[in-house]
Amino acid sequence: MQERNGTIKIFAGSSGVRFAQRMCAYLEIEIGKTFYKKFSDGNIYVRVEESIRDKDVYIVQPIAKNPNDEFTELLFWIDAFRRASANSVTAIIPYFGYAKGDKKDEPRVSIRARVCADCIERVGADRVVTMDLHSAQVQGFFSKPMDHLYAQSLLCEYARKMGIVDDDLVVVSPDAGFAKNARMFANELKRPVAIGDKVRTDHNEKAKVLDIIGEVRGKNCIIVDDFTISGGTLIDVAHGLKDKGAKDVYAFLSHCVLDAKGVKKIEDSPIKLLVSTDTVTCPEAEQSEQIRIISAAPLFAQAIKLIHDRHSISEIFSGTDDRLLRMSFKPDTLDIEFKTLGL
Repeated sequence: MQERNGTIKIFAGSSGVRFAQRMCAYLEIEIGKTFYKKFSDGNIYVRVEESIRDKDVYIVQPIAKNPNDEFTELLFWIDAFRRASANSVTAIIPYFGYAKGDKKDEPRVSIRARVCADCIERVGADRVVTMDLHSAQVQGFFSKPMDHLYAQSLLCEYARKMGIVDDDLVVVSPDAGFAKNARMFANELKRPVAIGDKVRTDHNEKAKVLDIIGEVRGKNCIIVDDFTISGGTLIDVAHGLKDKGAKDVYAFLSHCVLDAKGVKKIEDSPIKLLVSTDTVTCPEAEQSEQIRIISAAPLFAQAIKLIHDRHSISEIFSGTDDRLLRMSFKPDTLDIEFKTLGL
């Protein structure tokens, strides 16, 4: 790989178009031109529609609601950029769904996250940028540089903007496995932690919450988690908190992977408001008055600029500027700015 030539070029896979557009709006650059087609037999075809010779390329593709197609497409994009003589190729994966497959916890199963990491590197990616992996140890599956971003600061700042961070607030982990992350969230807000006692018996995506450990009576509660697919665990914890005498219950997530059925369940639950980032496109969630979507695109854009300019990625954790927060909390502002650029 040659020295970086000063040109950031962001392209989008089929699942990352809106997120990439918001990144480009923040950076005030044009999104790269591409062509994608899925044939009737399921085959995927991708083509880069402009010269990228000796350019530093960033391809945005969440691995989320159609993970097999989205992952395969990402590999094809990386290969296409390599064959078009890109100077470097960085995979921007805002949500890496296969990070859940991080270990061999049963006989005769695949460590899926490791397989994905091997494929991404073998096909030619020089670097990977993602956010809030379900299992942080997945970073170790990559031998190439991997930058792991966190939504925590954005979510905590949004909670402050809502005016709910006070002496009556408790941060709640849905289970013991997420307790360490919940404690970091609580430490940033300077609030105590409670933990849900959750049991999962199989792979049906349903878990039972048996009890709430911690004092929540008369308190407002923020349930924090990395993602939800069905909303089931969040709702069970919310009911458990209400049974324990909690007042208002909120849910703050890094990734929202809800479908229409999951959104309806949230709307019918004791959860007063669910807040998540836009790493996964969820039209049904965006239309719900009970769900608030903030944008992580400026955070990724800022990280890319630091990487591209050869600065330490740790700078992004030392504080977020006003423009980043403003454009994160009002994603529509990003869309408007993108249009004003004539893109």
